[in-house]
Amino acid sequence: MMHGLARHLDRNRFDTGGGVETMKAVVTTGNGGYERLEYRDVPIPTCGAGEALLRVLAAGVNNTEINTRLGWYGAAVTEGTNTLAAGDADHAADRPDGGWSDPTPFPFIQGTDCCGIVVKVGSGVPPELEGRRALVRACMRPNGFGDKKSVWMGSDFDGAFAQFVCVPAGEVFPVACDLTDVELAAIPCAYGTAENLLDHAGVRSGDHVLVTGASGGVGSATVQLACRRDAVVHAIAGQAKHDRVRQIGARHLIPREQPVAQHLGDRSMDVVVDVVGGPGFSELLSVLRRGGIYVTSGAIGGPLVELDLRSLYLWDITMVGTTAWEEPVFPNLVKYVERGEIKPLVARTFPLSEIVAAQQEFMLKDHVGKFVLVPPCTEG
Repeated sequence: MMHGLARHLDRNRFDTGGGVETMKAVVTTGNGGYERLEYRDVPIPTCGAGEALLRVLAAGVNNTEINTRLGWYGAAVTEGTNTLAAGDADHAADRPDGGWSDPTPFPFIQGTDCCGIVVKVGSGVPPELEGRRALVRACMRPNGFGDKKSVWMGSDFDGAFAQFVCVPAGEVFPVACDLTDVELAAIPCAYGTAENLLDHAGVRSGDHVLVTGASGGVGSATVQLACRRDAVVHAIAGQAKHDRVRQIGARHLIPREQPVAQHLGDRSMDVVVDVVGGPGFSELLSVLRRGGIYVTSGAIGGPLVELDLRSLYLWDITMVGTTAWEEPVFPNLVKYVERGEIKPLVARTFPLSEIVAAQQEFMLKDHVGKFVLVPPCTEG
């Protein structure tokens, strides 16, 4: 499936000489501050066998793009995303282990969320895919779904912060719905991660589910998708965002600054879905009932936490960490979208050329939902 990715990682591919057709893109040149984001002309990727070329209509902004640029995934980093980003320009040294698993292939084009139009397909791909509006499944499983190895568009190879992107055709999912391009671009990473978390936790009707970071991209997606399963959602968010999070289905809102157990009581939750971590981690286990499940795929509040092992084994708690999406996750999301069962939250849009402003405002965490970048229009 992934035979073409090595070509996309060619370090010399950004040489625009020789009359090559070009596109606008944001090239991330290494670990460091905003100066590492270069908006410039690069060659339009070519479409090989089994691949599809999409004209990008809109691309969502995620924590992971900022984390990857900062090298936050490196073992030496112990602070939360916001703390590291506050010293943005002071972290210019490349971190070999700063990517998700393999070294980040700098220089490359980030962008994990893509809504686009298929403009060309390679040999072996059904030609009727051309002209379809589609989402790209960003989490790709090169060895099949029996192996946890994952390869991510925009983290391991060139992504959607550009006018065009080339991906394996099997990762392209046409979508027939009335949502705008910008709304669709808010779905892949956040909603895919959220659905995967809920699948791993086995959330079902009537479960009491606590969601941390409920105003963010993954958090707000988790609230909606848990409500879709008829779970009772309890959400942690800043006080100013409570009304908005309640509107998408949260039953009980908890101010981010206050003790969780004070609002919920001990041993009251069936599942905790956590993408924050940090100093509040240990209290999250205290609200899980016996046999409850803690599931995580993020740690923006801080990756190092304090764990009393007695809270884990005496209450028969299951802890699950997950990154790789399972096979049903993305096809199911497309069905939910086409049936009108979820409505992505878009906080604001920016032109692709204003990616620095978008990431700076993103890090203020004053918004609810997703930021989305829109590349300049082009014919494809």
